[in-house]
Amino acid sequence: MQFVGILQIRSYDKVKEFLNEEHVGRLSSIDENGFPQIIPMNFVFLNDAIYMHSHVKGEKLENISRNNKVGFEADRELEFLPSYFEDPHNASLADTLYISVVIKGMGVFVSDREEKTLALNGLMKKYQPEGQYDPIESDMRVLDAVSIIKVVPQTIHGKYKIGQHLNPKDRMELAKNILKKNSPTSKKTLKIMGFEETSDGLRMIDEPVW
Repeated sequence: MQFVGILQIRSYDKVKEFLNEEHVGRLSSIDENGFPQIIPMNFVFLNDAIYMHSHVKGEKLENISRNNKVGFEADRELEFLPSYFEDPHNASLADTLYISVVIKGMGVFVSDREEKTLALNGLMKKYQPEGQYDPIESDMRVLDAVSIIKVVPQTIHGKYKIGQHLNPKDRMELAKNILKKNSPTSKKTLKIMGFEETSDGLRMIDEPVW
């Protein structure tokens, strides 16, 4: 339990920052047979709620109409840590650095045109930050052609694993191994971990606390 506590994201600002950066989340609803249905969705986190747009018909809409208790999840794998980082023979030592947020809440269909406009413009701003479009207005017919699903959180739980559970020596050794492995994400992962590559080697310049 103590280890789990170390991995918990305690900063709400960090949760919001993470959700604003992620492009795909997963919405879970309960189908007519009582099974969870999980669907990847584009989303935006606005005013402490998740907004998603959808076709006006579909199984997930039927599920939420029947039972509005839903789940939502977004995650990012930062770096896979091969077992040989610690032992060339013991495969059980393989691990992953990651960030994740899990929300439990109520699914709501937004009918207010101003709120639908807010959600659609929020989605455009997130996914097309370069602009080059006319903002959506509340009197546009497109609002009638889409459903907006709003997830009102009851609980939000975030976890992150970036080496904070290790002592300084082991954390530095992990960072060196990540740099040596040179994966496509290694330098970004090291920055998130608080490391900087200098002419004298790796140096920890920050102690990220989420």
